[in-house]
Order: sequence, then C-alpha cells, then structure tokens
Amino acid sequence: MKLYIIAGEASGDLHASDLIRELKLVQTDIEVRAWGGDLMKAEGAEIVKHYRDLAFMGFTEVIMNLKTILKNINYCKKDILNFKPDAIILVDYPGFNLRIAMFAKKNNIPVYYYISPQVWAWKSSRVFRIKEVVKKMFVILPFEKEFYKNFNFDVEYVGHPLQDVIKRKKKLFSERSVFIKKHGLNDKPIIAILPGSRKQEIKTILPLMISACDSFPGYQFIIAAAPSQTLSFYKDLIGDKKLSIIEDETYELLSHSEVALVTSGTATLETALLNIPEVVCYKGGMISYFIARMLVKIKFISLVNLIMDREVVKELIQNNLTANSIEEELRKILDPLVRTKILSDYAKLNEILNTGGAAAKTASIILDDLKR
Repeated sequence: MKLYIIAGEASGDLHASDLIRELKLVQTDIEVRAWGGDLMKAEGAEIVKHYRDLAFMGFTEVIMNLKTILKNINYCKKDILNFKPDAIILVDYPGFNLRIAMFAKKNNIPVYYYISPQVWAWKSSRVFRIKEVVKKMFVILPFEKEFYKNFNFDVEYVGHPLQDVIKRKKKLFSERSVFIKKHGLNDKPIIAILPGSRKQEIKTILPLMISACDSFPGYQFIIAAAPSQTLSFYKDLIGDKKLSIIEDETYELLSHSEVALVTSGTATLETALLNIPEVVCYKGGMISYFIARMLVKIKFISLVNLIMDREVVKELIQNNLTANSIEEELRKILDPLVRTKILSDYAKLNEILNTGGAAAKTASIILDDLKR
C-alpha cells in the first residue's frame, strides 16, 4: 500500500510520525512518501520537502511568499501523480492541504484529514469544500464534532494525540539533578521560555520574554530552542544576557520548570498537559493582527482556554504583551494559591481530553476504510 502524507509544521510532523508508526503496526507493507520532517523520516517516510521550507506565518508573509507557495503546490501535485498513492493523508496545514485535497478529489484519490483545520475559528465556509473533497475527517478537540454536525458532516473524534505523546515522553525524563548536571545549570528554580518555532514570531516575542529576567534573580530562565532554528539565531537575539538554551528537550525542560512563558499554539496545551502554570504570549505584525481581528471569531487564542471555554491561563496579546505585563503575570502564577487553582483546572482539562490512542484509532479507521 502506498500513502502520501502532508504535514507542514513541527506539530504536524510529530503527530504524522505517530500515525505512520501505528499504520505500519497494522500493515507492514506500507510505503510512505511525505512532506514533513525528521520525525516522519525516522518512521520510514521518504521526505519530499521539509516543513522548515513551508512555514509562512501571517497574512503579509503569505502574500510576500505567494510565488513560492504556488510553486510548492504545483510540485506537490506532480509528485502525487508520479507516486500514484492509494490514499492521501493530510495533517492540519489548511491553506496548502485543502488545495491538494481538491486536486486529489479530481484525480479520484481518497483523502483522509487527520487534525482538522481550525475552521471553527475563521473561514467556516471551508467546511463546504471539506465535505466535498475529504472522505473522512478526524478531529482532536471535543467541540469540533458538534461544530461539524451543524454542517451535516459526521466526523471522527479520536481524542488529542498529545496525551499519548506526553505519556510516552514522561517515561524517558531524567531526574532533575541529572538534567541540571547534563546542561550545566544551577540549582535555582527554572522558568521556561517557549518563544515559538518560526523566525518571525521568535524575533518579535523572545526579546519581550527575556526582558523579565532581571526582575527574578532567584530563578533561571531557559529557552527551549525550536529544531528548525540555529543556536546562533537565538544567541543574536539574547545578546549579552546570560541565558541557557536547550535544544530538542522541550518537554523535559518543562517538566523541571516552575512556570513557563509560552507563545500561543500547540505548546500552550503541551505545557498544560505537563502541569506547568503558564502565561500565553502573542504579538504579530500590525497588518496581520488587524486582519485576524476582523476575521477570527474566537474568544481565546490558547487551546487550554478554548477547550475549557473560559480563562484558565492568562493571554497577553499584541499591545498587552509588554515587559511589565509579563513580569506582573509571572509573579501571579508563582504564587502558590494561584498555582493550585491552575493545576486544578489542568486536571479538568485532562479529563475532557482523556480518551487516549488518537493515532492508533485513526490508523485503524483509515486502513479499514481502504480495505472496504
């Protein structure tokens, strides 16, 4: 069996790699050609394009790189026809993937979509296109099934794959003393900084995050570096501040941290599932943010608050993200009473998402459907 899988970001690479592993556990003769990253490659996928060459953030950046994006789409279409897959599996990344889904439909190639685009946030009109071109949609947030039901589209709720990822990773974590010695850290409690994965957002948000460091001499601030960026990139932004940078160990860093500053995105949920109080930070380009404010229909930007449908973690967005506001919110979540309340809310969040086996369920349904 030949499958073509497309994931355009780091989180997509993670979840697609788990899906590939589960698919191959059920059927060993699967050949996978993919757009993704190192994790998918490690599971045996032949990578056509790495996600680091595909991630464009915000409206203005997309417009500036439109020629490259269209070139990638055309190349992908030709590659699919040459490969002749039995099916295509798309992982989030809607701007690119929905165009490929339409192309696949015209060429009678079945399309399975793992991790729904956030059509409930904006561009809900995309649901009509999804219904036409996607054979099965697999959703990972509990409210998404009801959302699609309003459009008479029955989707599969498989639970959130991050729960399985984190459970698996936790088993590999070292003791705090071992972690500290390995990275040459001191004994001060840790405040983790997760500034995102894209250059544009890191350049904007990281300097604001590290501006709070001097106000907390009793703590050490440590940056979780994205695998898609170089160490020199972070060092240029840090300047003469004495901050540690840790690569490829974000989960373990979080597990040994007191609290965290987290750029909005999947990392907000990862941090919550690891039981670390957090402040969610976001600041984008003025034009992109202005357009987003007009189009986006959601109350919150963090997955934690969206799933709980109330403010569990503080969100500092755009002009509200300042050195002073970061310092103020950090002091709040370091308070034991506030911390206890956040952890109690995290426990409820876990219960809502607690289904487990998202990738395994998805793999089983896809293979059964293809056999039929």
